[in-house]
Amino acid sequence: MGGPIQDAPGGGATKAAAADPVALGGGKTFLGHPRGLSTLFFTEMWERFSYYGMRALLTLFMTAATIGENPGLGFDVATAGAIYGMYTALVYILALPGGWIADNLWGQRKAIWVGGWIIALGHFTMAIQGTPTFFLGLFFIICGTGLLKPNVSTIVGDLYPEGGARRDAGFSVFYMGINLGAFFGPLVTGFLGEGYHWHWGFGAAGVGMVLGLIQYRMGQPYLGDIGHLETDRTPEETKALSKKFFGGFFGVLAAVAIFANLVNSGVIDLTITEIAQRLGYSVLIVVAGYFVYVWTLGGHSAEENKKMFVIFWLFLLIAVFWSGFEQAGTSLNLFARDLTDRMIGGWELPASTLQSVNAGFIILLAPVFGMLWVWLESRSANPSIPMKAGLGLLGLAAGFFVLAWGASQATPENPVSPAWLVVTYFLHTVGELCISPIGLSAITKLSPKRRVGQMMGVWFVGAALGNLFAGLVAGQLETLAPNTLFMTVASITGGVGVLALIVSPGVKRLMGGTK
Repeated sequence: MGGPIQDAPGGGATKAAAADPVALGGGKTFLGHPRGLSTLFFTEMWERFSYYGMRALLTLFMTAATIGENPGLGFDVATAGAIYGMYTALVYILALPGGWIADNLWGQRKAIWVGGWIIALGHFTMAIQGTPTFFLGLFFIICGTGLLKPNVSTIVGDLYPEGGARRDAGFSVFYMGINLGAFFGPLVTGFLGEGYHWHWGFGAAGVGMVLGLIQYRMGQPYLGDIGHLETDRTPEETKALSKKFFGGFFGVLAAVAIFANLVNSGVIDLTITEIAQRLGYSVLIVVAGYFVYVWTLGGHSAEENKKMFVIFWLFLLIAVFWSGFEQAGTSLNLFARDLTDRMIGGWELPASTLQSVNAGFIILLAPVFGMLWVWLESRSANPSIPMKAGLGLLGLAAGFFVLAWGASQATPENPVSPAWLVVTYFLHTVGELCISPIGLSAITKLSPKRRVGQMMGVWFVGAALGNLFAGLVAGQLETLAPNTLFMTVASITGGVGVLALIVSPGVKRLMGGTK
């Protein structure tokens, strides 16, 4: 859930363990893995608890009426979708400077610690009622997640200096932590936010992040020297580099603030939806231009250019996938609120709690898919990377076809069973397990050595682009009936999935001997 596990792009200029990682835990292990994995497992679990807990409330809060016992912001669906899309996109994009800061200025350990507190500050800021505090809180969460998210994954990898299958198994355990947080977060924040007050839910997300930081600090001894900055620069040189980076960063923030003020005052005549659209198209043009550059002027061999074409193709597929999959937080959430019968006896299930279904299916099905791929590999029948991407898109499309069928029968007066959403999330999870795990592995295998960090950055941007367009697509509910929107998404993602399967043999040939 929430995209593939990512390593920080950049270098990885941090110290490895000074001793056997198992010895750092006094000989004790965590599910057969180094004790330090437990520190990172629970840190990520609580961070995902806070992230997905808040995300489950976000669109519902923005579109709720401004009057009543539990008032929202009263935004129209198009505006809420654009804000949601830009927020989730920027979370991924800021992982790029977050990884750079860890590699060059702070080390992973400090980046995680500072990022976690910024996230907590963001949730607690959102717990204060008011539109300015809402947007300020989102800004803090974007910055904090950019620091924390990629660097936790990097330290997980450093726990296994020997690499190999044991490292892959460690990441599988770590992935369970992500989904446990994603499962419980919406249940808690939805119960508080929808049942009592939106800002109670936002505050609960902040409490979860603080709990994660407490156990992170307590588990530091189990990490040894992993994650501390190691550099040949003098402290003065590092300080100068830091000043230069943050000067540029805050300069960009100032420019964005001035632009936002000009838009808000009407000097620049743009809506939030238009800004999001132009941002998305600009990112597409920049990425396409970058690939044209590396193909023509990058100085690579024909074989390397073929493999980078495969990366570009996967970038497009993953962007399409996330643009559909991330409807979970927007259009599917609104369908749960407005057109789903959530009554259990005399109690109404909060709409946001249905956001936990996907994470629950991930926990149940991830081991099954892991065994399936191994079994197919033993019989030389494991699908290729481009074929798995196509299968993932078809799973996504199947889910939307089901929901379009359910939505065609639903009205506010006669809502449909939650089973429609449960089946949809099941099919989406199947699709996710086909396409999501291939990402980082494919990038590291296909990239030329001097482009690995850049290509991992491209993968981040693909996820960001998908999230951005997910919000924009959901905004179409302003003018389209839900069944029409879901059928449109199903048709587009299904068509791309079929295309991906048709061309997969040719794409596989471009990969050379890469498996």
